[in-house]
Amino acid sequence: MLAWYDRHRRRLPWRALPGETADPYRVWLSEIMLQQTTVAAVIPYYERFVTRFPSVDALAAAPLETVLAAWAGLGYYARARNLHACARAVAAVGGFPRDLDGLRALPGIGAYTAAAVGAIAFGVPTVPVDGNVERVAARLFAIDDSLPSAKPAIAGAAARLGADPDARARPSDFAQALFDLGATICTPATPACALCPWRDVCAGRLAGIAAELPRKGPKKQRPVRYGVHFWLTDEAGQVLLRRRPASGLFGGMTELPGTPWRGESWTAADAVRHAPMPAEWRPAGQVRHGLTHFELAIDLLAARVPRIEAEGFLRPATELADEALPSVMRKCVRMAVGGN
Repeated sequence: MLAWYDRHRRRLPWRALPGETADPYRVWLSEIMLQQTTVAAVIPYYERFVTRFPSVDALAAAPLETVLAAWAGLGYYARARNLHACARAVAAVGGFPRDLDGLRALPGIGAYTAAAVGAIAFGVPTVPVDGNVERVAARLFAIDDSLPSAKPAIAGAAARLGADPDARARPSDFAQALFDLGATICTPATPACALCPWRDVCAGRLAGIAAELPRKGPKKQRPVRYGVHFWLTDEAGQVLLRRRPASGLFGGMTELPGTPWRGESWTAADAVRHAPMPAEWRPAGQVRHGLTHFELAIDLLAARVPRIEAEGFLRPATELADEALPSVMRKCVRMAVGGN
């Protein structure tokens, strides 16, 4: 595996080159960004982020609103709040802990992220089990129980791989080798078994079931929640915005004023009772947006008034790119601007 990795390792902006020492800040930042997000989607965000915040101290010193704005579009916004809190905790003690217990004690760092940072940045002999490693281990050992019940067996199989003397000698490279194998060879739908360095010992391939593993339980259907948001502009071209509560979904992010999100659709009369101020509201389209546990259907109402007198704050409608708008709100903005 390590010989394969030495020949085929991916070049990623957060990954140290051969012979270089990994930067724990970049390793940690990339791991947080990669949660629930693909490498291709993360790279441009990561590069902009490290340009703006080149060190953990720079990130810790930045206001939370600035960090949220830089994160906007990546989703799962609790990660950004925890990222900022973690940076402040690390800066306060002068650097990242080098052991798993110390890493796990930091805000927003769970068992997987602690193992990833520990193995890659500090050479701790442990195997972080992400989706790629989960898939490799399930196939290599032909673990055919369905997820999530298969997770303990998969974690045990990954630990057996990490106990190999070569893996323990190069824990950083071994962890990243498993990531790369899962991302480029042992892919979800059509694994390239002929190119795999473990093809001759893979129990899943030998049994003819590699592509079926890991098995997944039935997918739950996400419920739909409905909301109405308001695009209110004035004669100066400013739009009304508000800040969401610090905790909860999209905590601390910026949004267009709107109704609560609920399980039944809104009538126009009910929705307008939540409008920020009286105006001649007109339909401006509907936005659909999928979240982890539910789908959002947002009806957009728009109005233009001479002067905005409502709770919130104003920004020029042409200068919203730097606001901490979550993806669903950016969709609403694009729809409103396109319809005007």
